[in-house]
Amino acid sequence: MICVKTNQIFLTVCATLMLCLTFANVTWAGDDVVHKVAIHVDDNDPKRMNMALNNIKNLRKYYDSVGEKVQIELVAYGPGLHMLRADTSPVAERISVMSLEIEDLTFSACGNTHAAMSKKAGEAIKLLDEASMVPSGVVQLITLQEQGYAYIRP
Repeated sequence: MICVKTNQIFLTVCATLMLCLTFANVTWAGDDVVHKVAIHVDDNDPKRMNMALNNIKNLRKYYDSVGEKVQIELVAYGPGLHMLRADTSPVAERISVMSLEIEDLTFSACGNTHAAMSKKAGEAIKLLDEASMVPSGVVQLITLQEQGYAYIRP
């Protein structure tokens, strides 16, 4: 009888401990929430480019207000690469400021589009300092989505 009682107490203590650890993990996990967002720009349209930048600004503002982190990557390809070109970007100044203000913000330029535009221009096209080249914009978007990024196309 004592053995059965001891086993019941032991099981109750173990169950309580497991429950406490489960709730503790939920709390700790909540503190480490990181949202991941991929934004796609493939139009040479200043309104669309500004809308994408507004989306970034609003995402950051919201997640800051609720104490959560957000990683944002804007991927530009096709005519949208003009957004990240040093010679043609209508939003270059805004990108420069946002890059300084927003942590975990990445601007990715499609290498395929860059190569095609450079070939047409007869020289390598310079990108904004804030931009990083990826081999393919489309592949980058797929990779980001496979890594759990939410996909936004303004």
